[in-house]
Amino acid sequence: MGSGQSTPAPAAALPPTAANMGADLKTPSKDPAKPKPCCVCTDEKAERDKCMLFSDSDDAQKECSDLVLKYKDCMAGYGFKI
Repeated sequence: MGSGQSTPAPAAALPPTAANMGADLKTPSKDPAKPKPCCVCTDEKAERDKCMLFSDSDDAQKECSDLVLKYKDCMAGYGFKI
């Protein structure tokens, strides 16, 4: 090897390719992706809101309690605590 020839660099010394440069930056998630609360139970929420806003009763909370419970149950099914 004393003739001035150089040996190729080991593979570990080569720069990373563009395809795998971001691979180390991503951290694996332990929990599966959870939907946003605004994106689930939209029908139940709309029924609850309509009842509460347009109720002719003196006690809209009591009148709409079944729809509120239905909405809470739906949200709990997605892992949200209300």
